[in-house]
Amino acid sequence: MAQQHVEFTKEMKKTHTILVPYMLETHFDILVEVFRSFGYKLEVLKNRSEEVVQEGLMYVHNDTCYPALLVIGQMIAALKSGKYDVSKTALMITQTGGGCRASNYIHLLRKALKKAGFESVPVISLNLSGLEKNSGFSLTFPLMTRAMACLVYGDVLMLLKNQVRPYEVNKGETIALVEKYTASLASSLSATSHFSFKSIYKNIDKIVADFAKIEVNKTPKVKVGVVGEIYVKYSSLGNNNLEEFLASEDCEVMLPGVMGFMLFKVDNRLDDIRLYGGSGLKKAVCQFLFDFFTKFEKAMIDSFSKYPNFVPPMPYAHTKENAKGVIGYGSKMGEGWLLTAEMIDLVKMGYENIVCAQPFGCLPNHIVGKGMVRKIRELYPNANIVPIDYDPSATRVNQENRIKLMLSIARENLEK
Repeated sequence: MAQQHVEFTKEMKKTHTILVPYMLETHFDILVEVFRSFGYKLEVLKNRSEEVVQEGLMYVHNDTCYPALLVIGQMIAALKSGKYDVSKTALMITQTGGGCRASNYIHLLRKALKKAGFESVPVISLNLSGLEKNSGFSLTFPLMTRAMACLVYGDVLMLLKNQVRPYEVNKGETIALVEKYTASLASSLSATSHFSFKSIYKNIDKIVADFAKIEVNKTPKVKVGVVGEIYVKYSSLGNNNLEEFLASEDCEVMLPGVMGFMLFKVDNRLDDIRLYGGSGLKKAVCQFLFDFFTKFEKAMIDSFSKYPNFVPPMPYAHTKENAKGVIGYGSKMGEGWLLTAEMIDLVKMGYENIVCAQPFGCLPNHIVGKGMVRKIRELYPNANIVPIDYDPSATRVNQENRIKLMLSIARENLEK
């Protein structure tokens, strides 16, 4: 029997606060404000105590992947906190529709809510596959295009922050500029503002130019790339503040942007349509999304390339070419061949020291991540890769000690 669920109605849009799990800090801060301008009262959850893990373990089977445990634990901990009126609270979660277990997070969440006594709380599925619909929530074209632009801006700010902050002369200047743009960009993408590709191109140019003005001292530092399952790769809750830990070790960090992942997912859908057929509308939507992200990827690369101190993102087409002959393009579950290709990208870009974040329960990630390390080392002997497991029983001390061992080799190579 299909699982019944509480619908998020039009009336609820006016009265309910919608809680969203935490992942990409800058991207989500912009995204939340855009959704609010369309009448949705979104709030990103930032509760991150041990209680989150314990709630996840209590209501999610311990064989389930670690990201699901954290996301569901974070939501239930928030509902139990007393901070929210449960009768006027809804939850939102993405639903990919592919072979990854992320497609089933929403069902795991509803099952957990029932066990915890919150069965009446509506859960909204954020998806582009038409998997679920709610009368009170609609991903309209204007909202969708602005949401995608949030990802573009988030990538720009994330990449610039990581390339400037380690070298800034006046400490705090980089973060202050990130916060300034986070607020202004959200306003420029509001429901009432004019949306155009040209204005976004100009904004990207201006952002990069402003970050280039920050005074820096480019002393030699260990450069570390981070790859992995998308949640533990980006979420400080999922990776025990990995980015800040690497910063405390005086490293420059490179996180490949989320746009590459979006292009990968859309490209896979287009491949499926070419191979197996599909509706003309679905193909048109996928092609629009692919072209949308490709345009902004080029805009980012062009803007970054004007300043020799910045490393521009690698074009998706080039990343895909890197995988050729190394891993099959049929490896599409989860991060698929993209994860392997991103490691090769990082090595070629000078970030040969790599942390591969492996969440418990993510079989595809272990195959295309940890399982490909040996092959990459054979092709690129300077690759210094350490797979790190993230799960409820893994200790932060053990994780950081393994990363420190990788960094000690990196520092030896830097001195040479």
